[in-house]
Amino acid sequence: MAPSPIVQATLQSSLLAALSNILAQAIAAHRNNVSKFLGPSFIRALGFGVRLNVAFSALMFQFVVFTIVSTPPNFLWQDFLESAFPAYPSPPASKSPDSKKSPSSSSPPPKLSLTNTILKFVLDQTVGAALNTLLFSTFTRSLRHAMLDAPRITSLPSAAKYWSSAGAVDFTAVDFALVWAEAKAEFWPFIIAGAKLWPAVSLVNFTLIKSVQGRNLVGALAGVAWGVYVSLAMAN
Repeated sequence: MAPSPIVQATLQSSLLAALSNILAQAIAAHRNNVSKFLGPSFIRALGFGVRLNVAFSALMFQFVVFTIVSTPPNFLWQDFLESAFPAYPSPPASKSPDSKKSPSSSSPPPKLSLTNTILKFVLDQTVGAALNTLLFSTFTRSLRHAMLDAPRITSLPSAAKYWSSAGAVDFTAVDFALVWAEAKAEFWPFIIAGAKLWPAVSLVNFTLIKSVQGRNLVGALAGVAWGVYVSLAMAN
């Protein structure tokens, strides 16, 4: 049995989140002129001119876990927007008996609703953007404080063993008042930075992509670029 659309979307987004962090590591290595990189061949094929040990770091762990947690509610949010404000609403059925058409006739396809598209766009770029930004900041900063002593691991099996071990994430060490203060401090910088990307992605999704699954994939692909930016910003 095929996995549900939400499970498929979560798997896609998680893999792309990991990819964005690997790309950020490659870019950082190129900037720092790192000469020793024994990583995947597809990274070497990007033409950065460096070799890099991919680190399955705390930052990558935070990104992937956040994506796993945030993708289902975001999928449901997009599904709600489309259900409440359909892009192509069906025309009201005519009650006139004279309006019956022959079986061979076909009604014209529904047109894109400009009103519904604007409503979805505004809600997504205000309510959706604000909630996602706060969720990202509070979640990743909580994990960061809970994993201050995390080692740098360049082996995937070793990373899986470490991150699944007891004590790898210690939330008793987290000062949640500090986390909330940090999240509020970076709220507007993230919103302003995101305004350079996400409104365009949202506009493409709501005007050209009809399915929620397709919109999630477009958002996840755009999220690779966003993830690279955020990874570099957080690493600094």
